[in-house]
Amino acid sequence: MRAAPWIVVGGALALGTALFAARPAPAPIAAVRIAPPAAPAEKGPQVAVFAGGCFWGMEGVFEHVKGVTGVVSGFAGGSRDTATYDQVSTERTGHAEAIRVTYDPARISYSQLLQIYFYAAHDPTQVNGQYPDSGPSYRSALFPQNPQQRALAAAYIAALNKARAFGKPLATRIETGAFYPAERYHQDFMRRNPNHPYIQAWDVERVAKLKAAFPGIYAATY
Repeated sequence: MRAAPWIVVGGALALGTALFAARPAPAPIAAVRIAPPAAPAEKGPQVAVFAGGCFWGMEGVFEHVKGVTGVVSGFAGGSRDTATYDQVSTERTGHAEAIRVTYDPARISYSQLLQIYFYAAHDPTQVNGQYPDSGPSYRSALFPQNPQQRALAAAYIAALNKARAFGKPLATRIETGAFYPAERYHQDFMRRNPNHPYIQAWDVERVAKLKAAFPGIYAATY
């Protein structure tokens, strides 16, 4: 694995690292600076929606983050009528598999969640797919819940691209759309099925990368 770059987000210094050693090494990065949006600090419970491949692993990663109080697997970017696993799997509904993260901004910020999303939760350079899964429902996408999140997400993507943090352009899109929870059997799937072959093959490593890159905000238990 290459040396991890130091990332400065919203004036706070944090450690960012790439997910897989197989990724090409980028140009050296001293710091990626992102100005915080001109808005009051978040107060009270906040919500973020992220899409980045199969929601089982995404959910499992964010359930191990201190300050995250809830994670729900579901679908974003399409209509309510077709927000079921069987229909989304046809790749004709426009949805992305996504997670809804509820967090306490007094303990963790949206900026920090973005760092986890890009550096530990998925591969943001893969277009319309993630690891073994292919299709637009597995795309990398952010669904900001307010103008401040949208501004920060856009600035973050622009800064990472400018710095060539991943050696090639990010595929992550900024989208709009409602979030719809997935069926009950998808919820907390990684926690309930730690030995499932898919979880072992693709998702256990994501949690390990989270722990290695962000030890200060890693929660050992769910």
